[in-house]
Amino acid sequence: METIVSPSLLAADFLHLDREIDMINRSEADWLHMDIMDGSFVPNISFGFPVMEAVSKACRKPLDVHFMIVHPEKYIAQTAKLGAMMMNIHFEACTHLNRTIQEIHAAGMKAGVTLNPSTPVGILEDVIGDVDMVLLMSVNPGFGGQAFIENTIRKVERLRQLIQSTGSKALIEIDGGVKADTAPRLVKAGVDALVSGSYIFQSANPLSTIHALKTLER
Repeated sequence: METIVSPSLLAADFLHLDREIDMINRSEADWLHMDIMDGSFVPNISFGFPVMEAVSKACRKPLDVHFMIVHPEKYIAQTAKLGAMMMNIHFEACTHLNRTIQEIHAAGMKAGVTLNPSTPVGILEDVIGDVDMVLLMSVNPGFGGQAFIENTIRKVERLRQLIQSTGSKALIEIDGGVKADTAPRLVKAGVDALVSGSYIFQSANPLSTIHALKTLER
C-alpha cells in the first residue's frame, strides 16, 4: 500500500486558496488536512466553518478534519454536513471518548483520535478497536513549522504493536515536522498517513514533493 499523503491547509497561501486547492486537486495527495484551533485547547486560532465550507466546495479530495478545540462533540453535525471524511478529535479534549466516537460514526464519518506528544499510546487500549485512525502529534499542537520530536518514532512502533495485538484496523497518521529526513523513518516505523504543511506548500514543486512522500518505501 502506498503512503497516504494529507497536505495541511494551515500552511497554504490563504490569499490564494483557490490556486492552492487547484494544486491539491491535480496532485497525488489522498486527503486534505484541516487544522481547527480555538485558542483555548491550543495557543493559537486558525480558521472555522466559513473557510471549511468554501474549501469543501472546491476540493475534490476527502477532508481529513483535525479539531484542536475544547468540546469537539458540539461540532459533529456541522462537520458531517460539510461532507468530511474523517473527524479527528483529541483524547485530551474528550471526557466521554466512546460516546463521541459513536456519534461521529452515526453522523456518517470516520473517527480519528489524536494524541499529544506526552500522551502514551496505551491509553487507547479500550477504544483502539472502535477508531478508524490514530493521529500522533510529533510536535506540540498549536503552531506550524516546529521541530520534530524524536520520541515519535518509538511511539509509532508501540502504537503499531497495540493495533496488531488487538486486531484493530486503525490507520496511523503523523502530524508535525514531516519532511525529507523524517518521513522515510516514520513510514518504516509503521505510519500509514503523513500530514505535511510547509514542506509541501513552500517547496519549489509541491506536486513533486507530494509524489516523493507517496512513493516512500514501506
